[in-house]
Amino acid sequence: MATMTTSSETTKRTAAAPAANGSEKPNGAAKKVGDHDFFWTYTEEPHRTRRMAIIKAHPEVTKLCGPEPWTKWTVLLVVSIQASLAYYLRETPFFSWKFFLVAYVFGATANQNLFLAIHEISHNLAFRSPLANRLFACVANFPIGIPYSASFRPYHLTHHKSLGVDGLDTDLPTALEAVFLDSILGKSFFCTFQIFFYALRPMMVYRLPLTWVHAFNVFIQAVFDLAIYNFCGWNGILYLLLSSFLAGSLHPLAAHFIAEHYVYETITPEAREPENNIPVPETFSYYGPLNALTYNVGLHNEHHDFPAVPWTRLHKLNRIAHEFYDPLPRHESWVYALWRFILDPNVGMTCRVKRKTGGRLVGGLKGAAKVADWKASEIEA
Repeated sequence: MATMTTSSETTKRTAAAPAANGSEKPNGAAKKVGDHDFFWTYTEEPHRTRRMAIIKAHPEVTKLCGPEPWTKWTVLLVVSIQASLAYYLRETPFFSWKFFLVAYVFGATANQNLFLAIHEISHNLAFRSPLANRLFACVANFPIGIPYSASFRPYHLTHHKSLGVDGLDTDLPTALEAVFLDSILGKSFFCTFQIFFYALRPMMVYRLPLTWVHAFNVFIQAVFDLAIYNFCGWNGILYLLLSSFLAGSLHPLAAHFIAEHYVYETITPEAREPENNIPVPETFSYYGPLNALTYNVGLHNEHHDFPAVPWTRLHKLNRIAHEFYDPLPRHESWVYALWRFILDPNVGMTCRVKRKTGGRLVGGLKGAAKVADWKASEIEA
């Protein structure tokens, strides 16, 4: 059973060969140097190009852009469920199978859902007003226990505008991670504690200036945590924190972090056109049932192509532009993707596409372009 399917034969991972003219920058190719290097490419990220091609072929897809009213109600339901479960476990011993089972099965699933709600809201897809989205993201943040929604937004939007750009895309593992974690033991450690890597890595790459939104995020989170403590005691706080940890650990839904951009298969030399090496694919979709719990984040090529299309319309986007998406490599199982990432020596921390240049910082950074109003950027939010 393969973790991905493609329009052609599934192939082994290989480093791209230099161009025929001897140039160090082969056309459209990615080059790997050494055991602990990444796939370095010299082409722009593929999503803008495909977005323009899809709009040209199917101009009606632009009508799919815009906020989804169901998002806010879904968030409020999940926040209520987590608060209720925290109250339910208020007298349950922390070191008990019941506490950990509820936290893993229900809590981690709920908090992963909220992680991805914040992801959805960061694209201004809950309300038309950017300010309303920023404030509501703080509400979705409540059961996570630690304020992070205000910081997530600019880092994530920069990930979209600077996919694979070294020093800008904080979704990329650092060189230090590549050296020390590119083994079965290291990858196991990374997958178990990846929530901490995703929380701390961005600050190690570059830091955001603090704004009033950050202050509001901290203040309102402290108010919620205090309310949980008053009604549920320390058990309520521990339940929410444990749920967040497990949501970013060895959990089926957490596998999407790995499955989205780590390269499992590449194009073999035989499949390359003689004069135009095919670039390594760098975003992978998943169309299975776990999307129902994760705001369809598995449709990741579709999401990167059209970040302003909400979760409820991504499948429609796929159906309209199926000729663009059907040939792309995809994951058939998130669980298997996680399992293979850890155990397969051919898949590891360095299996990411990187670029030296391109992209830009987004959101409140000195010298960076400000995020435009939703109406002015509904195609490329």
